[in-house]
Amino acid sequence: MLLTAAACSSSSDSGSDDASATASAAAPGGASASATASPSPTVRAAVYGKLPDACKVFAKKTLGDLVPKGEKSAKAGASSDVSTRASCSWNGLTNNGVKGSQYRWLNVSLLRFESDTARGAGEAQAREYYGKQVRDAQNVTDAQKTKSEPVSGAGDEATAVRYDLKKKEGAFKQQTVVARVENVVVTLDYNGAGLAGDKAPDADDLTKDAVRAAKEAVASVKSANGAGGGGSAAGSDASSPSGKASGEASGKASAPASGSTSPSATTAPSESASKSAR
Repeated sequence: MLLTAAACSSSSDSGSDDASATASAAAPGGASASATASPSPTVRAAVYGKLPDACKVFAKKTLGDLVPKGEKSAKAGASSDVSTRASCSWNGLTNNGVKGSQYRWLNVSLLRFESDTARGAGEAQAREYYGKQVRDAQNVTDAQKTKSEPVSGAGDEATAVRYDLKKKEGAFKQQTVVARVENVVVTLDYNGAGLAGDKAPDADDLTKDAVRAAKEAVASVKSANGAGGGGSAAGSDASSPSGKASGEASGKASAPASGSTSPSATTAPSESASKSAR
């Protein structure tokens, strides 16, 4: 009787082991049937998938007002991918004879961020870069009478920063407007000066003009992408345009000086504006 009971017990244990092995084998990859696969990480797709031609974001009248006699001086900044980074600058000098002359310089820089599983949503990246651009404009070396104010009607968020810069050529009035619309950041730099004895331009007037131009640039971004935008799907890898934009934006990307041919990723808007005054 003892031998019979032992045999039955051994048979029962063997059956249990066989059932366990069968369940394990039935699971994908030999894993336990109770195990579940982890879902792939996803991020919200970027809303805007391209940028407008930076040299065509302003109406002819706007350029005529901001840069008298400089409408045809447009100079596009170099870019490896104009769908993620683009810029353009204009400058003009109005000679008033013995009274001196009026100088104006305008630059617009557009930077688009794509959603990426490693870096996050394009909108979040743009929001972070927007904040950095504003801080850079507020902390310019040798700037005087710095003032900042929020701007409405220019995308999701916008800030205007203005200050004075004294140069040997004259007193320059600098305006920087930074605006974010979804996953795109627009940085507009505009300065003016009265040279050779001419009086300095009114800072309030320059700020109004800069804000108006920034709103036009934001509208151009929306128009270029049509209703609803045209962003790429989330989850792109680092070799996509998002990798380029994010990498370049980690530096102090901004408007180049009027004599520059490239929107340097290491030059802050304030530094570029200072160079334009030389």
